[in-house]
Amino acid sequence: MNPAIIIAAVVIVVVLVFATVIPVGMWISAVASGVKINIFSLVGMKIRRVKPVKIVAPLIKATKAGISVSVNQLEAHYLAGGNVDDVVNALIAAERAGMELSFEKASAIDLAGRNVFEAVKMSVTPKVIETPQISAVAKDGIELLVKARVTVRTNIDRLIGGAGEATVLARVGEGIVTTVGSAEKHSEVLENPDDISKVVLEKGLDSGTAYEIISIDIADIDIGRNIGANLQSLQAEANTKIAQAKAEERRAMAVALEQEMKAEVVKAKSEVVKAEAEVPRAMAEALRSGNIGVLDYYKLQNVQADTKMKNDIGNGVTDFVDTKKEK
Repeated sequence: MNPAIIIAAVVIVVVLVFATVIPVGMWISAVASGVKINIFSLVGMKIRRVKPVKIVAPLIKATKAGISVSVNQLEAHYLAGGNVDDVVNALIAAERAGMELSFEKASAIDLAGRNVFEAVKMSVTPKVIETPQISAVAKDGIELLVKARVTVRTNIDRLIGGAGEATVLARVGEGIVTTVGSAEKHSEVLENPDDISKVVLEKGLDSGTAYEIISIDIADIDIGRNIGANLQSLQAEANTKIAQAKAEERRAMAVALEQEMKAEVVKAKSEVVKAEAEVPRAMAEALRSGNIGVLDYYKLQNVQADTKMKNDIGNGVTDFVDTKKEK
């Protein structure tokens, strides 16, 4: 085989390997952009499994914008799982807006899970967030349905560890409910809706949050239900049920007492019947023992017959036979 062909093949393989391992094109772009970076640093990125384009492209962008960052800072942030491009964009936006934002703070915000570029943009251009329809009741019992628009601006210093939009909306809703609830009449709130904004803003609702509340504007107020009348109706219904329950309790006690008295009457009658059953036995014993004579017994029978006749007459019984007339 021709030695020249072999040499040419070896050269081609070496060039291909060199081009694959060493991103020459990326290095040329960086040098042409005025970025001072060693070609061996790019090789080291390859070895550390860092995509050179993820570092070099943001570095070129930062250098062109006059932002001073190093390759090591960008690579360390990339290895920590951060978004290098967002951090550089945030630094450029902050520098253009005249804000003080260091690379360390921007990278910390990014690693905390916040979109640092969006935060910088919101700090420059405030964002308007709208609350859902909030139900509040004045002292006269009338419900008001309030919607508010809250204009907020990002507070970069409190972005790490600060509460988010949900907390701001919850606090604004709480302030609206408190303000409406302290009004004597719902008409006062309808006449001066801006009073709600003033009172809520004075409460410092943005404390401990990642935002600064610029303004709170009432977008809409609707009249809802008459909560006071509904509560009075429900209370009256509850009182009626309580009265009915108490009346039923008294009726049940009366029925129980009646049954108890009937049981006592039956018991007394049973005792009387038992005592009457003993009378003939006692009379027979008295006759046998001679304590009473036959004439006395008949006299007793006549007395009982007269007594029964008088009772029957007193009770209206007239169908009896006058035995004396028959005789």
